[in-house]
Amino acid sequence: MLPFLLRRIGAGIALVWVAATLVFFLTTLTGSDPARRILGPQAGPAEIAAKTQELGLDRPVLERYWDWLTGALQGDLGESWFTNQPVGTLVADALPVSLSLVLAATVLTAVVSIVLGVVAAVRGGWLDSLLQGVSIVAFAVPNFLIGMVLALVFAVELGIFPALGYTPFAEDPGMWLASITLPAIALAIGAIATVATQTRGSMIDVLQQDYVRTLRSRGLPTRSVLLKHALRNAAPASLTVLSLQFIALISGAVVIEKVFGLNGLGERATAAAGQGDVPLVLGIVVLAVVVVVAVNLLLDLALGWLNPKVRLA
Repeated sequence: MLPFLLRRIGAGIALVWVAATLVFFLTTLTGSDPARRILGPQAGPAEIAAKTQELGLDRPVLERYWDWLTGALQGDLGESWFTNQPVGTLVADALPVSLSLVLAATVLTAVVSIVLGVVAAVRGGWLDSLLQGVSIVAFAVPNFLIGMVLALVFAVELGIFPALGYTPFAEDPGMWLASITLPAIALAIGAIATVATQTRGSMIDVLQQDYVRTLRSRGLPTRSVLLKHALRNAAPASLTVLSLQFIALISGAVVIEKVFGLNGLGERATAAAGQGDVPLVLGIVVLAVVVVVAVNLLLDLALGWLNPKVRLA
């Protein structure tokens, strides 16, 4: 198991480096003048030149890349060009919001999709047809539209949940849960449809295997056959799809944060990209890739536990 884990960690580190490097060099090809954007159109040539030198943009790009990379390895992601605040501080302030939203949506997706997929595979009939029909509709409707409908019904009309804003967990756990419930549901609807469909298909395939019929013929309880044997063998495919949906949830959170007024990483990334705040954009990208790598590492460990052949692949 240790060599398997080390291979996955090494691949994750390489992925973070490649993604950060690509984003760094792509930001140098935008053709915009950061000094002019920061100082405004009224700034003179002397002021622009001084600001360019202050930002280090007059140096060769490879030299700037090396300085940024060595600083990032030491935990220093630089400072925002527009606020002069450390990028690490800006990212750390927004991280709990986005992480709460995405993780809540992921847990909701995993639980609901497994239940729906297993029930549809076992019961069949109208439940199976209903799941497939609802999945198509849920996958087709944009999550921001679902979010607006949820906010209108459950926040504005019924007043059950807050319509806007985020409450930190340390401040009030109950309000924290209330503030992320509607955004998490809106974000998870499409993912639930995808993962539930995959779980249903995998369960149907497993339930048709000979060993399942053998277990049933030996008199094992149906619950034991489903949960201890069939679901475990169907889980790897569902977990793989769930990991892909997790990446989609991170990108989808950008829109959902706008709908519900959450000041998370998506909101900061949008603002930073619009301003051309390269250090902040790089910091957010690096953090997002690290989170994706960490989640995929956990997925690989789960797959390795469920199926030992994966560890040898």
